[in-house]
Amino acid sequence: MDPAIDAHQQAAIDEPTDFAALGVPRQLVRALSREGIETPFEIQRVTVPDALAGRDVLGRGQTGSGKTLAFGLPVLTRVAAGPRARPNHPRALILVPTRELAMQVNDALMPLGRAVGVFLKTAVGGVPYDRQIDSLRRGVEIIVATPGRLGDLIQRGVCKLDDIEVTVLDEADQMADMGFLPDVTELLAKTPANAQRLLFSATLDGDVDTLVRRFMTDPVTHSTDPATAAVSTMDHHILLIPPHDKFAVAASIAARQGRTMMFARTQMGVDRLVEQFAAVGVRAGALHGGKTQRVRTRTLAEFKEGRTNVLVATDVAARGIHVDGVSLVVHVDPPKDPKDYLHRAGRTARAGESGAVATLVLPKQRRSTLAVLLKAGVEPAETRVRSGDAALAEVTGARQPSGVPVVEEAAPRGRAERPRGDRRYGDRPQGERRFGDRPQGERRYGDRPQGERRFGDRPQGERRYDDRPSGDGTAAGAGAGQGGRTERGGEWRSGGRHGGFRHEGRTSTDRAGWDRPRDDRGTGERSTDDRRGHRFDGRRPTPTR
Repeated sequence: MDPAIDAHQQAAIDEPTDFAALGVPRQLVRALSREGIETPFEIQRVTVPDALAGRDVLGRGQTGSGKTLAFGLPVLTRVAAGPRARPNHPRALILVPTRELAMQVNDALMPLGRAVGVFLKTAVGGVPYDRQIDSLRRGVEIIVATPGRLGDLIQRGVCKLDDIEVTVLDEADQMADMGFLPDVTELLAKTPANAQRLLFSATLDGDVDTLVRRFMTDPVTHSTDPATAAVSTMDHHILLIPPHDKFAVAASIAARQGRTMMFARTQMGVDRLVEQFAAVGVRAGALHGGKTQRVRTRTLAEFKEGRTNVLVATDVAARGIHVDGVSLVVHVDPPKDPKDYLHRAGRTARAGESGAVATLVLPKQRRSTLAVLLKAGVEPAETRVRSGDAALAEVTGARQPSGVPVVEEAAPRGRAERPRGDRRYGDRPQGERRFGDRPQGERRYGDRPQGERRFGDRPQGERRYDDRPSGDGTAAGAGAGQGGRTERGGEWRSGGRHGGFRHEGRTSTDRAGWDRPRDDRGTGERSTDDRRGHRFDGRRPTPTR
C-alpha cells in the first residue's frame, strides 16, 4: 500500500463499490440500475465523492473510462436539489469540443435527468437555432454545449450564465488544441466566481494549466491511469507497406469482420477512401467536419447500430465518441502528434474491452511515426506486409473484398416500399397544378389576347415621337416629309409619354434625335442656354391641349 494513501482511500480504489455508497441519491441509483449500470468505474469511485462535496475536481482518465458519469452524477445531484431554472438562465453548464460528444453526453445523462426532474438541452452548431432558443426560454437546468454555439446564443441574448452553479469542461485538452481556449476563457468568465468547476480530460497539461490557475479553487486531482495507450487490453502494430499497395491493404482490412474505425488526415482523404471502398464492395461511412450535422448524426447512428461496419473519419471523431465493440483502429494516415495517436487509439479497448491498433506506414514515414508512438508510450510490433499476405490477415483479420460495387439504397431503411397512392415529396397527383404548368387557355405573363394593347404598341394612326407625317397644312409640314421635324404654326410637339408641351422655333434634326431651336439671330445654331431642346429664356412652355 502506498503510505501517502490511507486505508479508506485504498479501499475506495481497490474494492468495488456501489453508487449509493458514493453518495449518489437513491433516484439516480435506481435509474442507473434500469440502464444496467451497477458498479462504478475507477474514475467514478475516486471523483464522485469530492464532486458531490462541492469541491473543484481535476480528473484524468483514459477515454472510455467512464468520465461522463463521473461528472454527470454530481451535476444532476446538485441541480435536482435546487429550484427550476429561470427562462434563459441554465443552472449547470457542460462544455465539450465537438457536436458528437455533446450529443453523446446528452444521450447518456438524459434518462438519468428524467428520473430526477432535470431537463437537459444541447447547444451545438450545424443545427437550427429555433429549438435551442425555445428550450432556453422555457427553462433548461443543464445545457451541454460547444463553445462556438454557446457564444452565439449569449450574443443573441437568449442565454445568460448568471445562475450557473457548476461548470464542467470535458476533454479540456482537446478544446485547447482546437483553439477554443479564448472562447472557453470568455465563457467561464461569465459564470459566477464561486461556481463549482469540474475539469475532465485524458491529459492535464499544456494550456489546460491556464484554465486551472485562473478559474479553479484548491482543486483536488484524480488520475486513474497514465497518459499513454499502452494498456494491457490493447495491441499496437506498425504495418510497413509498399507505397503502391496502400489502398489494397486498407481495403482488405476494411473488408474484415468486426467493427473498424479508420482515420485519415484530411476530409478529402476520408471521402476518397469511402468512395474507393464502395467501388470494391466495402460499405463505409464518412465522418468529418465538412459534413452537415444531420449527415454526421445519421452516419454515426448507422455505425453504432451495425448497419455499417467501417467508419472512416478525421480527428473530429477521435475524441470522446463512444461506440461499443470497436475491435480495430487503423491509422491510414499516421498521426502527427502523440495526443492524436492516444485519442484515435482510445476508440478501441474501451471500459476493459480488448482491441488492436494498426498504423499503415510507408518506408519514408517509418522514423517519424516511431518517434510519435514512443512519445505516446507505445512500443509497437513492426510487420512488413503486402495485400493478401497471411501476416496481414493474422494481425488485422483482413480478407479480400467482394469486388461488387456497393449500391446505396434509394430510400431510407424501412421506406423502400410505400403503399399504392401514397404521396411522397416530389410526386404530384394527376391533374395537380405545379409551378410552370398552365391549363389550356390560361393567360400567362407575356401572353396577350388578340387586340390587347401592350406597352410599346400603338394603335393604327397614333402619332409617335419622331414620326414624320407627310404634311400638316403648313409650310414646315411639307419640309417634315423630307426628313425635317414636324412643326405646326411655328410650334413643335414633343412625342412619347412625356410629351404635351409646345416649343417655339423647331427646325431641322440632329443626330441625337433632338431638334435644334433657332437662336435669336435665326442662324440655326444652338444657344448655350438650350438643354435638350428647351430654351431657358424665362418663358414656360404652354401645355398642349
